[in-house]
Amino acid sequence: MNYIEIKVHCDSPFADILIAEMGELDFDTFVETEVGFDGYISEEIFSHPALQTLFNKYRKQTRIWYELKKIPKENWNEEWEKNYDPIEIGDDIFVRATFHESKPGFKHEIIIHPQMSFGTGHHETTHQMLALQLELDHVGTKVLDVGSGTGILAIMASKLGAVEVSATDIDDWCIENAKENFALNGIEPKQVLLGTIDEFTFDEPFDILYANINKNVLLAEMEYYSKLTKSGGYLFLSGFYTEDEADLLECTAANGFEKIKSTERKNWAAILLKKV
Repeated sequence: MNYIEIKVHCDSPFADILIAEMGELDFDTFVETEVGFDGYISEEIFSHPALQTLFNKYRKQTRIWYELKKIPKENWNEEWEKNYDPIEIGDDIFVRATFHESKPGFKHEIIIHPQMSFGTGHHETTHQMLALQLELDHVGTKVLDVGSGTGILAIMASKLGAVEVSATDIDDWCIENAKENFALNGIEPKQVLLGTIDEFTFDEPFDILYANINKNVLLAEMEYYSKLTKSGGYLFLSGFYTEDEADLLECTAANGFEKIKSTERKNWAAILLKKV
């Protein structure tokens, strides 16, 4: 079985949208680049007309240029490994794939079986969330990661001393990948649940809640985040642009949170808040 590699050049804000749309076309692997992203799909299920229809939908909103290349099966792992680099966050966190060697000198190492760029630390939102986690004492806490993707934030929480971690996602692939990554890091989560946050009932609120999703979902689900975060607990948010921070802060304030700190990286924002 051969693979098709597509190199997409597009304006930064549209990379997320196109990746999500291409996921619906059965592209199963993405790697962010300086000019956009690379995507991969099995040649057997690839539909060029469907891809062109998708891109035509957005051409009036953003510049899109792409090139296709066939990758023989025997070169697939080599090609993927060339495009996936480990992530370093200061001297504290080293995120690597299963095919990378360990690197000494870091306080924490996270091993991820990469299937998508989101949730591996490459994206600015995940990078900021990991960095913000380092600023909060997690020892003895109970944590919920909403929209967990690969489970990387819950994994980091466990390494920082959380005694109980749970994760949710609406994508069954993400659920399976998160379980795989928990096992790779020697972590046994309390639960990994498939569905939206309003579908679940938990025994008690959490000390810490993470939500790295997108602005619209964050705003729509904020009431649930508030109910699921205990008084004096903490909420980490990301997945939105810096210009959207004011809208998020207005919503979080209305739901009982106060801002502790916010960060920015390439026009993406992250916020740490406390439930008061």
